[in-house]
Amino acid sequence: MIKKILIALVVLFVIIQFFRIEKNNPVSAIEADFIEIYQPPAEITAILKTSCYDCHSNQVNYPWYTNIAPVSWFVKDHVNEAREYFNFSEWSAMTTKRQYHILEECSEEVEEGEMPLTSYLLMHSEADLSHDKKETLEHYFNSLRK
Repeated sequence: MIKKILIALVVLFVIIQFFRIEKNNPVSAIEADFIEIYQPPAEITAILKTSCYDCHSNQVNYPWYTNIAPVSWFVKDHVNEAREYFNFSEWSAMTTKRQYHILEECSEEVEEGEMPLTSYLLMHSEADLSHDKKETLEHYFNSLRK
């Protein structure tokens, strides 16, 4: 009985590999991008690119494990949700009020350790924010709100 279950699971695993995710990075005007608009210091740019842009932009790098279902579905869902909430690549398309709100949210999420997501950090340890990086980002986001 266990052997039949294992065979069924292997067959199911093979079948789901045929349901691939779309690895898209929509084209957006470079002048609409957060970094292009604000031209933050190199340290801030590096933190954003390493810890934020892989989900909250149109510049997602899809690593090798996004070729394996169901992990790929999980990753794609996170990217879609992140882009839906806000997208650094389309920053200028938001109203000033929305931008202000997002900057406030970014500061809070970083301060509370909610971003980057723990599930993202499991495979991207370089994106983990040290105390100093958190403070740097918080101060930067708050300075833009003023």
